[in-house]
Amino acid sequence: MTAPTAADLSAEIQRVFALQQAHMWEAKASSAAERKQKLARLKASVEAHADDIVAAVLEDTRKPVGEIRVTEVLNVTGNIQRNIDNLDQWMKPTEVQTTLNPADSAQIIYEARGVCLILGPWNFPLGLALGPVAAAIAAGNTCIVKLTDLCPATARIAATIIKEAFDEKDVALFEGDVSVATALLDLPFHHIFFTGSPRVGKIVMAAAARHLTSVTLELGGKSPVIVDDSADIAQVAAQLAAAKQFNGGQACISPDYVFIKEDKKAALVEGFRANVAKNLYDDAGKLNKDGIAQVVNETNFNRVKAMFDDAVEKGATVAVGGAFEPEDLTVHPTMLTDVTPQMKILQDEIFAPVIPVMTYDTLDQAIGYIEAHDKPLALYVYSQDEANVEKVLARTSSGGVTINGVFSHYLENNLPFGGVNTSGMGSYHGYFGFKCFSHERAVYRHIQP
Repeated sequence: MTAPTAADLSAEIQRVFALQQAHMWEAKASSAAERKQKLARLKASVEAHADDIVAAVLEDTRKPVGEIRVTEVLNVTGNIQRNIDNLDQWMKPTEVQTTLNPADSAQIIYEARGVCLILGPWNFPLGLALGPVAAAIAAGNTCIVKLTDLCPATARIAATIIKEAFDEKDVALFEGDVSVATALLDLPFHHIFFTGSPRVGKIVMAAAARHLTSVTLELGGKSPVIVDDSADIAQVAAQLAAAKQFNGGQACISPDYVFIKEDKKAALVEGFRANVAKNLYDDAGKLNKDGIAQVVNETNFNRVKAMFDDAVEKGATVAVGGAFEPEDLTVHPTMLTDVTPQMKILQDEIFAPVIPVMTYDTLDQAIGYIEAHDKPLALYVYSQDEANVEKVLARTSSGGVTINGVFSHYLENNLPFGGVNTSGMGSYHGYFGFKCFSHERAVYRHIQP
């Protein structure tokens, strides 16, 4: 079969976009029952292709199979079901007390934004695309989806799932490279949902500005960890080791650097070393590569290696790990100490199983460092001192915070998830996903005497 030309693909994109523009008013007026039927078909298709999803993501990323099944299958179906279970309640108008005339009535109704574009990332290629799709459909939108070209096998199975679950006038998926995304960004969508890097997020936002399109940007940044004197160091070490193992540290909410007191540093290093060894190495010291994802591609592998080399050259100590295997893009879990702000590893998001550690004398020093840098997507505080916790919350800003743990503010679906400024714009998950893809429309009714 002859591959479609750029002109053919452009014409097909234009055709589907026009089709969804024509259909969006019908989708907007659809009932909760009709939307739930669409979501149920999506869930059934994901369940039917669960093994195909695992195989595709494994081919693209070499993630541990258990991680794939949780993040790309079970979390997806669970998210779809939450939309189904709660949609009737979410769609109900919110009644508002009138002040102009108590006899009148006012309410907020939740209406679909229209035709939406969903651009997914490579680190959780199916889960972070179909999650927003479920929210968009629950809110009554039509949408076009584009997965990253770094995960072509996952994009193919995603296309199969979407074709099974939806008419193309409701949801369509386009495969291809960055030129396809560029062609899509030229269109006047009503809303764009993008998950990825701040660098590409700026490109998306600039494209959206040409049409005054609203955006949700789920980005990233350098998420700090503050460990105070009252923290359980054994708990911190175990959770940091698990967090940096998860998807090989390639998660937007992965801890990116740690602040700890000098007299606690050795215990953290040894605890991290012991947990990494227990989780990933055999008695002979060989890494179990089935237990940790590879770095997504050679470009990112070389980027991480360059940051690591720069840190070591400028005086950082390799306290744990430090092995890089370019032949299969494997980075061993690594902890660096004696790092300084001049090192590249403290300037750019790492996105790998590498964690630098800085020491501090006073909590104000750690807070001051965070205040002086871009607002992160996540912030982690380990402390049993409520005054310290409240001080960090009052003096810093981040998309979300987990105290005495990692990832929990993301995993709790009753909380909004999103960034702030350079780490993102807007939020979603659960009800907040429905609101993300909805316009809150004010309606005032004069009651005639």
